[in-house]
Amino acid sequence: MIRYVIGKLGEAIVAVWGVVTIVFFVTRLLGDPAALLLPVGASAEQLDAFRAALGLDQPLWQQYLSFLGQAVQGDFGQSFVFNRPAITVVLERMPATITLAVTAMVFGVLIGGGAGAIAATQRGKFAEFAVMTLALLGQATPVFWLGIMLILFFAVDLGWLPTGGYGSLAHLVLPAFTLAVFVSASIARLLRSSLLDSMKEDYVRTAQAKGLPPGQVFVWHALRNALIPVVTMVGILSGELLGGSVVTETVFAWPGVGRLIVQAIESKDFPVVQAGVAVIATVYVSINFLVDLLYGVLDPRIRRKGQ
Repeated sequence: MIRYVIGKLGEAIVAVWGVVTIVFFVTRLLGDPAALLLPVGASAEQLDAFRAALGLDQPLWQQYLSFLGQAVQGDFGQSFVFNRPAITVVLERMPATITLAVTAMVFGVLIGGGAGAIAATQRGKFAEFAVMTLALLGQATPVFWLGIMLILFFAVDLGWLPTGGYGSLAHLVLPAFTLAVFVSASIARLLRSSLLDSMKEDYVRTAQAKGLPPGQVFVWHALRNALIPVVTMVGILSGELLGGSVVTETVFAWPGVGRLIVQAIESKDFPVVQAGVAVIATVYVSINFLVDLLYGVLDPRIRRKGQ
């Protein structure tokens, strides 16, 4: 198990380094931040002095080595726009992103898990048809359209909830529900399919032949093995949500990390972009690392293969 954990940890570190490196070089293709941040009509001398102050006059390889050495210590430089440490600006937005992501994921797992189990156990009945139809609609509906429709109905027409913003439980309801629709639909479809495959396995038939209670057979034999692909899906979706759901955050004016990165790209605020992506990559890879460890718990065969 120790070798399995060390191997996965090494893969996680390499993945974060690769993402951060790619983003460093890509941000340099966005253009010259000096031309954007200085007043219109600034002289060439002013532009050169500004670039020198930001360290943008150095060769690219030297900028990269300097960036990498500071990044290892958690220092991504000063934000060009906020004039504060970039990592501080990003971390200030994390509570909003975490609140939205966790709420959406909890509701998505509860609703999707229950719906998927119902669809699998009610094979060929109306309940399965209803669940799968709603799940298909949930996955096919564009997030931005759903968000706008929810705003028009619950905020504009009924006046029950605010149209957007951040600060109270009422502000959380619409954006969390918008994200939870896709999450629950994805989990419901995958869990149903996985359960149907699992219930056809020999070990399930053996447990049924032994006369074990149906509930025990379902939970301890069929469901446990069916959860492995679902855990993968939950890990991927959690990483995406914690990385910042840019569309949802934009529609509801939610001050999360995803929206911050988009604004930083528009203003060519390299340090904030790099710090934001580094945080997102670390969170995403960490979640997948935990998912890999959970694999080893759910199925020891996977752990042995990784050794």
